[in-house]
Amino acid sequence: MKKTFFLILSLYAVIQIPVMAQESIKYPATKKVAQEDNYFGTIVKDPYRWLENDTAAEVIEWTKNQNAVTFGYLDKIPFRAGMKKRLNQILNYERISAPTRIGEYYLYSKNDGLQNQSITYYTKGLTGEPKVFMDPNKMSSDGTAAVSILGVSHDKKYLAYGINQSGSDWQTIKVKKVEDATDQSDVLNWVKFSGASWYKNGFFYSRYPTPAKGTELSAKNEFHQVWYHELGTSQDKDKLVYEDKNSPLRYYGTQVTEDEHYLFLYISQGTYGSEILYKDLTKENDTFKVLFKGFDFEYGIIDNSGSTLFVSTNDGAQNNHVISIDLNNYDSSKPVASQCKIVVPETKSLLESVTAAGGKLFLNYLQDVSSHIYQYTYSGVNEGEISLPAIGTAAGFDGEKEDKEVFFTFNSFTYPPTIYRYSIADKKVTEYKKSNVAFNPADYTTEQVFYPSKDGTKVPMFIVYKKGTMMNGKNPTLLYAYGGFNVNITPSFSAGRLAFLEQGGVYAIANIRGGGEYGEAWHKGGMLLNKQNVFDDFIAAGEYLINKKYTSSDFLAIQGGSNGGLLIGAVVNQRPDLFKVAFPAVGVMDMLRYHKFTVGWGWVVEYGSSDDAENFKNLYKYSPVHTVKDVKYPAVMVTTADHDDRVVPAHSYKYIATLQEHNTGNNPKLIRIDMKAGHGAGKPLSKTIDELADIYSFLFYNMGVTPKY
Repeated sequence: MKKTFFLILSLYAVIQIPVMAQESIKYPATKKVAQEDNYFGTIVKDPYRWLENDTAAEVIEWTKNQNAVTFGYLDKIPFRAGMKKRLNQILNYERISAPTRIGEYYLYSKNDGLQNQSITYYTKGLTGEPKVFMDPNKMSSDGTAAVSILGVSHDKKYLAYGINQSGSDWQTIKVKKVEDATDQSDVLNWVKFSGASWYKNGFFYSRYPTPAKGTELSAKNEFHQVWYHELGTSQDKDKLVYEDKNSPLRYYGTQVTEDEHYLFLYISQGTYGSEILYKDLTKENDTFKVLFKGFDFEYGIIDNSGSTLFVSTNDGAQNNHVISIDLNNYDSSKPVASQCKIVVPETKSLLESVTAAGGKLFLNYLQDVSSHIYQYTYSGVNEGEISLPAIGTAAGFDGEKEDKEVFFTFNSFTYPPTIYRYSIADKKVTEYKKSNVAFNPADYTTEQVFYPSKDGTKVPMFIVYKKGTMMNGKNPTLLYAYGGFNVNITPSFSAGRLAFLEQGGVYAIANIRGGGEYGEAWHKGGMLLNKQNVFDDFIAAGEYLINKKYTSSDFLAIQGGSNGGLLIGAVVNQRPDLFKVAFPAVGVMDMLRYHKFTVGWGWVVEYGSSDDAENFKNLYKYSPVHTVKDVKYPAVMVTTADHDDRVVPAHSYKYIATLQEHNTGNNPKLIRIDMKAGHGAGKPLSKTIDELADIYSFLFYNMGVTPKY
């Protein structure tokens, strides 16, 4: 009976309806200014420069007018309310994280179903009575406060946590006592991109100088600093640990070893490449010394055994390997390879991460974009692969030396997040907590295909759809990718995605170059002057889906966020004929000026800068704002948020203004600007549901498809 129902549903899903996209839309007037810039002899007009001033009254008025048009359009879609209702039904299930042991207590987060933010609970022992540890839903009236755990004191008595408001990257750090969840007096402001590395009666953290009023969400962030905060004191009593007034554009992070012997200072000039300094905390007034020089490789300290460090790095191994060095016999002026021992050598698969617990190392390899976990000794003996339930993504396996067991979470496209308990000694895996989302995985199928890109490179792609779907070229299809910053897009479960799949939709993820799915060579193949490979890979994915009759140009939608938003903007400009609908989200759209806002300077290592002649020419060729033409574009709905201080909304503002200026054809070119939201992390569930309902409604409506509920 169930199979019959789904087959009927897929037939109904392609019924045509009148499409409002064919009606003319009156867009808000967007003024133009006579702004021109000279880049190495090339004059570039920037008529919408004024939209960069996010707090100006005229910009705020412009955003209100744009939203009025967008939501006026969305309000007329007849099935939008039904889509939102269905999403609320699907997402109304209990979600729990894996527990984390803190001494005799365990912490975990839980969402009962439709709570805006998950609540953190704690128990004494695994079977103790759950009590609320912190509830971010009570930290704001509208669910826009989000929390993250930053670090736990070595004596397990205190925990530092960060609060983000309205989606901003800015954090306020506070401290709780673990045994009774009481907040302490500590309050630290203007923190960004920081953990809390505990040492004795306090912790190290990173912050920026207080920004000028009115510039908090857009001004360039410079002069990151490391401070030490002593528990129970005010922030003005904190001690400055490290700064570099000669290098304003660097990030700093800290790590203290479990035995509190060493402090490591991670330094980065952007999103790739690290330098590590260290000091011996057992020696009074010890100064920082260079451990690994930057910034050609990535290094991560896994653990130490006395003066011996265990490190994961791509120095000498593009797919990463594990090495050890002895600090007592180490000279940073000499090559690392000449002084290290290779504990676990490089393999053909990417070593994505390494964790330590119970005196063992847990190595997470990506083999064709799927997790494979192996347990190793510190001497490099492989003690075997840990059994996982399917092809998918596993995360966890971290703890302390005394731990006898660890927890991990596994999920995949049709496998909801499930928590497993792993016994280190006997390598036994047992199910600990299963998601109770209401759907039948057996009704869906997942394929992994390898398609050729423009230059012949084989690119992997996952394709998910309902069993029984006819490959007739008429299936609504949503193609997603990211393609940058060494980020791996691995199989993951999304309950919200079911609202699309159950309507006969096909969902595809292309693991294009620029990511790290196949190591640093894959990453470099899609960065800097090789960025066009990313767009070619994505376009080829769309062509594959069409050639294999999964869909056609009339039913193909594309989506990406942040760097993926840049991807969508670029490929829409390059191949507007290939796609029916496009969703560029919080995208980097002005490639000539991105480095002038907040932390955009950190992306220069990935994109290059318009301050350099060669990179300018490359960026100018694909910058979405600068490559819009007078051609017929697909239906476009840009999404951004007013508190996005990662990729400032001016990128999206200038892009949609340019699209609307060059409006050819009647396909809508709209922008949906979320209020009191940011780049995406910590977004309240209610806002997530609203946005997802609008995206799916816009997609189906512009394809002329009526979803059935």
